[in-house]
Amino acid sequence: MKPLQGLTVLDFSQFLSGPSASLRLADLGARVIKVERPDGGDLCRRLYISNLELDGDSTLFHSINRNKMSFAANLKDPDDLSKVIRLIKSADVLIQNFRPGVMEKLGLHYEAVKKINPRIVYGEITGYGKTGPWKNKPGQDLLVQSLSGITWLSGDQEQGPVPMGLAVADMFAGAHLVQGILACLVRRGVTGEGGLVEVSLLESLLDVQFEVLTTFLNDGEKAPQRSGINNAHAYLAAPYGIYKTSDGYLAIAMTPVSQLGELLDCAPLAAYSDAKTWFTRRDEIKQLLAGHLSQRSTAHWLGILEPADIWCADVLTWPRLLEHEAFRSLSMTQEVARAGGAKLETTRCPIRIDGELLLSPVGSPKIGEHTEDIWRKMGEEPQEQLMEM
Repeated sequence: MKPLQGLTVLDFSQFLSGPSASLRLADLGARVIKVERPDGGDLCRRLYISNLELDGDSTLFHSINRNKMSFAANLKDPDDLSKVIRLIKSADVLIQNFRPGVMEKLGLHYEAVKKINPRIVYGEITGYGKTGPWKNKPGQDLLVQSLSGITWLSGDQEQGPVPMGLAVADMFAGAHLVQGILACLVRRGVTGEGGLVEVSLLESLLDVQFEVLTTFLNDGEKAPQRSGINNAHAYLAAPYGIYKTSDGYLAIAMTPVSQLGELLDCAPLAAYSDAKTWFTRRDEIKQLLAGHLSQRSTAHWLGILEPADIWCADVLTWPRLLEHEAFRSLSMTQEVARAGGAKLETTRCPIRIDGELLLSPVGSPKIGEHTEDIWRKMGEEPQEQLMEM
């Protein structure tokens, strides 16, 4: 039995942040019902990555909405709204990520929903919080990254701001929402009362910068200084970085530079015995190391460094990773399918419970695919049994 089996989540959210949270709750056993507009549904259905589409929806939508049900409802229509309110009465969790004020206009903000169902855990994600001058700015991942300071940590010194290659604000906010929801569910088990969980994309990105932002706040507010070459962390000394070899790349983490010089038979590096110079002369050291490593293959250098317990690694492409036995041993992918037969290979939940993988073959839903079944059950069953479909 999965840990959240028996719980029902109503997911009003769109795009990535909220749906990533409900996906994790579904992986953990919760029954997730997407509440979508009949005319188009979740906008993520049309948010494409490399123009890939399957069965009428983007592969992005499929990957982040697997193992969910879909209930089509126009929240501005009184009849549909009344149906949704009936669902709310027996739900355990509600998730939404609309801009501040939208749910208030619909009468589905926390205070209103709490009166309908005092035990509900209400989770909401905004871009920048519900107060302050940015509260109505678009909560889009690249924009939040740009405002958060995180773009000055990647890339080399002369590159200017470099965004992350993933929607990190969305995904961290979704993960933080799940943490808050689970905490409130535990509290509800003790007190019987639900609660409101609020996160924002900006606060989540500030939180994941806790190491470097704390350094900034306590070190005279000195701006982060990225390496001129081979930067991998603005606050770490040489040799930390990724280096080109004769046939690929090699990643080297925290390592005494003088020891590295001896192992690699690079006399200039061996001269840097003072650890302070590993930061003050960081670019100089990295330049020497880059020139030396470029002369031989990645396998050659790994054969020297790994036996000496130096923290290093090959830099794999996805094809090489997927062919590796280490990847295959994780069973990290699964196949999911829609009722109509459309299939998708995607990742699985990364969590194991009691040694078991959390898998499900159920693909993403069509718009309103489960509306009739859910509504019929609402009419046939007593309210307290409504969510036991």
